[in-house]
Amino acid sequence: MNVLELKNVTKKYGEHVAVDGVCLDIEKGKVLSLLGPSGCGKTTTLRIIAGFTSHDSGIVEISGKNVGHLRPYERNVGLLFQDYALFPHLTVAQNVAYGMRYRGTPSSVIPSRIKQMLSLVRMSGMEGRYPAQLSGGQQQRVALARALATDPQIVLLDEPLSALDAKLRVELRIELKEILRSVDATTIVVTHDQEEALSLGDEVVVMQAGKIVQRGTPTQIYAAPADKFVAEFVGRSNWFHGATRDRFTGGVSSYITSEGAEIRAKSAQSEQCGRADLCIRPESIELVEEAAGAIAPDPERNVLTGVVFDVAPLGADVHVVIELPGKTRLLVIRKNIDRIPAVVPGQSVRAVFAASDVLLFSDRR
Repeated sequence: MNVLELKNVTKKYGEHVAVDGVCLDIEKGKVLSLLGPSGCGKTTTLRIIAGFTSHDSGIVEISGKNVGHLRPYERNVGLLFQDYALFPHLTVAQNVAYGMRYRGTPSSVIPSRIKQMLSLVRMSGMEGRYPAQLSGGQQQRVALARALATDPQIVLLDEPLSALDAKLRVELRIELKEILRSVDATTIVVTHDQEEALSLGDEVVVMQAGKIVQRGTPTQIYAAPADKFVAEFVGRSNWFHGATRDRFTGGVSSYITSEGAEIRAKSAQSEQCGRADLCIRPESIELVEEAAGAIAPDPERNVLTGVVFDVAPLGADVHVVIELPGKTRLLVIRKNIDRIPAVVPGQSVRAVFAASDVLLFSDRR
């Protein structure tokens, strides 16, 4: 059963179309990530669902009921704001209780519900503290407890981790996912952070210019992007522009790039693309030193020769930039482990990747 359905929802600000005919649904207990750059319409969509922003046309249904005319507190939606919006003059317990009191929860139920929610977010014993006495991570937990306390039909999270430092963001992302699963919350997460969207969402919706451009599982969004925008926005990519030169059996096509390199691609699109943008993910590329000797020809494998331009150790990964003929640069991401030989700037290497790892996007200019 769908808890939420948006049907052709549109919102304009003057001549600017912020949300353009969006159709969206979410099943009970699922977590849906709305992902996109600033100004794509994701936060406006969230505010329309919550009732803070009216829509110009379309229908918003929660549990089969049209809620377009209802005020925010009448929609039974829990909202965690980007800045948490805790009341500084209220204690932790009073903040968690606020929504329940406002929505008429019996007074006899509130104390036990506060205790239950604070235990859920691991904030037991903090009932008497004020927001100023809490760390950023603790404030986030209290805000989440407040959002869940009213037992909402839908939980809306607006950039829930953006105010935290990088390490804490990773830790709380895992914790947040565990909490949402434990209460079987139907949740929409709005974020511009691709790692956050991919890790939290059962499904990811990518938005651009007020429209939904792709919806799918995190794996589908990353491995099979619907267009060049999604491929560029989600994950790191190396790009070439090429034109078909030859086609081979087995669905392999050969492209000559604008820099003069040959790249072979194997995909369903390769038969349809004359001119195309070619995308290779950095982690799909293997580096082979020139000293390793010749590489046997393979029609389904690409080998590009270049020189190491830069090496950047980044914890678990090492980012290696290869300069190819024509000054084209290729990013390669390797694991930082002892059994992989280190490379150094100035070293001659070969970048090897499968034809099936090349993503193609037709250029119809």
